[in-house]
Amino acid sequence: MSNIKTAKTLSPKVFLPYQTDWLKDKSQIKIWRKSRRIGATYVQAFEDVIDALTLKIRGKVCDVWFSSADITAAKEYIMYCVHWAKVLNFAMEDLGEIVIDEKKGVKALSIEFTNGARINALSSNPSQFRSKGGKIVLDEFAHHKDAQALWTAASASAIVWGYPVRILSTDNGQSCKFYQFVRDILRGRLKWSLHVTSIFDAVRQGLADKVKERKLSQKEREEYIQFLKENAGDEFTWLQEYCCTAVDETSAFLSYELIATCYEDCLRSLDNITGDLFVGMDIGRKKDLTHITVLEELGSVKYMRKGITLKNTRFRDQKKILYGILKHPKFRRAAIDATGIGAQLAEDAQIDFGKSRVYAMQFTAKSKEEMAFNMRREMEDRNLRIPDDEDLREDFHSVKKIQSDSGVIRFDVDSSHTDGHADRFWSCALALFASIKRIIPKIEIKTRGHHRTNRTNFDTGFKQFKGLLRRGYI
Repeated sequence: MSNIKTAKTLSPKVFLPYQTDWLKDKSQIKIWRKSRRIGATYVQAFEDVIDALTLKIRGKVCDVWFSSADITAAKEYIMYCVHWAKVLNFAMEDLGEIVIDEKKGVKALSIEFTNGARINALSSNPSQFRSKGGKIVLDEFAHHKDAQALWTAASASAIVWGYPVRILSTDNGQSCKFYQFVRDILRGRLKWSLHVTSIFDAVRQGLADKVKERKLSQKEREEYIQFLKENAGDEFTWLQEYCCTAVDETSAFLSYELIATCYEDCLRSLDNITGDLFVGMDIGRKKDLTHITVLEELGSVKYMRKGITLKNTRFRDQKKILYGILKHPKFRRAAIDATGIGAQLAEDAQIDFGKSRVYAMQFTAKSKEEMAFNMRREMEDRNLRIPDDEDLREDFHSVKKIQSDSGVIRFDVDSSHTDGHADRFWSCALALFASIKRIIPKIEIKTRGHHRTNRTNFDTGFKQFKGLLRRGYI
């Protein structure tokens, strides 16, 4: 086949570096975790046409069996194969849709070359891959309805006899077979070849330049990425379809979609505040962050005016920053993490500003559940506004609700989240708790005997009650 143009001769004009890397990898099993629309199927079709003409297993030509999540993708793949056959000047026949198993009614879109090798594009029905010897290509594998059964049927037909296996896909959560493969490769449990190409990788290697058909500046490439992000629709789609990030929405207490509904340009200086201020403080020192959230209440809506993150900050300095906020004339109430190292700071604040204005929150399973669900209700009712900030968003989304078999609910943080321990989430939850929790001091009314009442103590208690009623605490 002297007229065959190799990937090496084509790549300078046709393929981008990440596509060439994929072609050069001759591993039996390779998997491509990728952004959408970066030309992965396009270059895979090229590899498959080359293999159909040149690859022999045990002296026989190699058929190719391709499967994607829908028929549209299968048709596009066959179109690419026909394109490459023509570019490479290979004689082939486009057979269209043919029956390849009459008993099971299995059909495929097929092209056939003069050496007898065929490329077949099937549906994702697992049964259609049984007893199909040849190279296996599973496109958008994470989005197949029954990926486990498909893999069982396809892999047995290929791996045992030494045929190549190719798996390509964007992400689709953490519970799918594709993500399990990626995770096991990263952990060293599978010795397969893994390629990862996010939209950032693709643009850096020339994708946007190729789309625009000219050399772009770095600013233009950044604008191209921003355009894709803005038109992805939501953060969930952006992360999975473009950023090679598997999002586990099933266990996230706050979904990306819910978080996005609360976005607003709301950060402000506290100099011209007109509404009441409520403060939440989650306290850390070395491993965890200290985070202070300041909310301004206007009507029923609370706006995040300040989000102060402190890392490795001395407690004396933390206290100074907190007190600067609590001295604000519009400050009404605060809730401070009084668990462990936060106990002294919470106690000092209560002494200096009053127990009626500062709540020392002990983090227990019950209190965390109350705060977390209150925060989600406020967000669902759109009574909370937060800035569109990546650190804040990921912190909010990192909190997982885990329920034991006995029904006990606890809140934990995604193990992949390394920036603190959801400190921004809990400080905001504390501030919201302070905004709804009326902190009422105990009123003691003492009596003497069964019938005689200490009139002085009763009058004092009644005056306290009226004062609290007047100020809105009751």
